[in-house]
Amino acid sequence: MAKLFYTPLGWLALTGLLLPLAGPAAAQAVPNPVEKLESLVTFGPQAPTAWGDDDHSQTFFFLVPATRREPFYIRVFDPDCGGTLDAKIGEFNTRTEFSLYGGPGTHSAPGATNPRPAPGTVPSGRLLKQQAFGVDPATNGKYWNLGPLNPLEGELVEQFKGYVYKVVVRGLSGNDGNLYRFFLSSSPSSDVPVPGGNAFTYKYCFRIPAGPPSGRPVTVHLYPFADENVVSIKQSNFDLDNTAKLTVFSVAKNGHDAAVSGDGQWASSVLPITPQEHGLSLDLRLTSTSKIFNDATFYVTDQYDKALPFFAVPLGGPPRYKYDIDMRIHR
Repeated sequence: MAKLFYTPLGWLALTGLLLPLAGPAAAQAVPNPVEKLESLVTFGPQAPTAWGDDDHSQTFFFLVPATRREPFYIRVFDPDCGGTLDAKIGEFNTRTEFSLYGGPGTHSAPGATNPRPAPGTVPSGRLLKQQAFGVDPATNGKYWNLGPLNPLEGELVEQFKGYVYKVVVRGLSGNDGNLYRFFLSSSPSSDVPVPGGNAFTYKYCFRIPAGPPSGRPVTVHLYPFADENVVSIKQSNFDLDNTAKLTVFSVAKNGHDAAVSGDGQWASSVLPITPQEHGLSLDLRLTSTSKIFNDATFYVTDQYDKALPFFAVPLGGPPRYKYDIDMRIHR
């Protein structure tokens, strides 16, 4: 459902979307500027799912190289739910919990990457820190840090050649929407990228910005990664209100249409994956002509119903279609 509460331009200015960001400086922001998403969002459990958040929870994984020994930080921008950057429904009454996990099972345990876990599922890994926020002027429009973190306290994941931490965000009470961002940083006081670091999720709940008064479409990008075992993908989206068009681009796809959901509904469609697309990211483009922002949920699975990761820094870079031009000389 399109939401009629007001999000000021100040959110975009504070989080950098109105500023030209250099590649390295923007590399570990979540959402990443290349995605053009306004923010992440998690609603309180009393909010109707038709607001766009299907389960009032969101999980992100943070990756640092296996060779790193220096401490790092996961910075959370605007963790409270009670300021001008959040989605107010009546009076603010929402509390949001941020929980940090590390150690064995953080990523590898059964169900750790399930995009739709059963209600009440306990996150895997070792709980390292947990804090809930309601209305909190001290963190409204400001950063709150998880850290300093020792890379070795994460889970070593050979697949990614690095240590993985996990942050689980849950709406504990209330019906407002908490809008926030992450940054993986080497510094507690500024956004300094961790060399070789990345962030990823298996299900995205995000805000699509409102279109300008001119009616010019807004396009956002999601970048799921397909490894060499992927034969087909099934994209599933929730609450796009039928106000956006979804097209898929890659080195082998030049704008394949995909199904789009209605208000408070799920929709999905299946697309084949070719060998040329293995080891690269796909570009799922949502183009909206709505002048009202919208919150929505998205995930992608393979032919075995295994969720694919969305990397903040798309592996292989944003894909570009490779034209196969057959040139012949006619005599």
